[in-house]
Amino acid sequence: MSVIEINNLRKTYRVHIKQEGLLASLKGFVRRKYRTVRAVDGISAKIEEGEIVGFLGPNGAGKTTTLKMLSGLIFPTSGEATVLGYVPWQRDNAYRRQFALVMGQKNQLWWDLPAADSFRLLKEIYNIPDAQYHHTLEELTTLLGITELMSQPVRELSLGERMKLELVAALLHSPKVLFLDEPTIGLDVVSQSNIRACLREYNRDKNITILLTSHYMQDIEALCKRVVVINHGRLIFDGKLNEIVERFSEHKIIKFRFREGDMPDDLTPFGEVLELAGPAVTLRVERSQVAELTGHVLANHAIDDIAIEEIPIEEVIGEVFNASEPEP
Repeated sequence: MSVIEINNLRKTYRVHIKQEGLLASLKGFVRRKYRTVRAVDGISAKIEEGEIVGFLGPNGAGKTTTLKMLSGLIFPTSGEATVLGYVPWQRDNAYRRQFALVMGQKNQLWWDLPAADSFRLLKEIYNIPDAQYHHTLEELTTLLGITELMSQPVRELSLGERMKLELVAALLHSPKVLFLDEPTIGLDVVSQSNIRACLREYNRDKNITILLTSHYMQDIEALCKRVVVINHGRLIFDGKLNEIVERFSEHKIIKFRFREGDMPDDLTPFGEVLELAGPAVTLRVERSQVAELTGHVLANHAIDDIAIEEIPIEEVIGEVFNASEPEP
């Protein structure tokens, strides 16, 4: 059985439409108008033990709503889901002890107290034995390099330091499933890299299952072999990260470095020239034109180097989002 199973999960909201103008506002007290928002619209997926799955989508796609349903924070409108065999919104205590949710824009540590005090409170909440608590705490703080921050009030720490401590708080009870909602948002590149390294090592050592949302494609590329992509609440892709490039990108990037004095002027029919710098030319070319272009160049020009690359993954994801936009 999969650790996470989602079957046709839906969440809709009835939202009040506020009319403009004083008269319309007064009428709204008597007869209100509503519209239905489909935050999550029939998602289905299975996630196996030990997987780190990237959960992607633009703002408002339904990612956070899905994580909240899988965490038991909100009820679905319809559909089914189980995590570790539990139905999340039934809120069994046994389930609560086996998962953790980290939201990059929400704090679970007491702001005016040292993190050590919050950790001791979590120890009592989760009834963690003393030996296990001290071992896990030392392991995590050493892994993240934050041992010296334990006695400092949380409000005095940088955003990156706070995020590391939030991650410790989430992992303190050794959950089997971890939901991460934008864990590196607002962090500098060094802090982002440290968080990624910690998650990668922790997943390798503990075989924890992680569902990760992030707008930073560096997080996804560094951690996830598989991605689930949604837009407007609907699933539009579920597969390996490298497959999304092959499936949705219609172009490749080709870089030529020509020998001195042999700069061509006959490449524009094959694609878009992205950069022209001395003897080097970079083109964006349709996949169907790659073989023809390279054959033409090799037959008619002297070159020192050639490189064929995929479109950057963030551009491909953008194309996926645009392709899934509903027609007006």
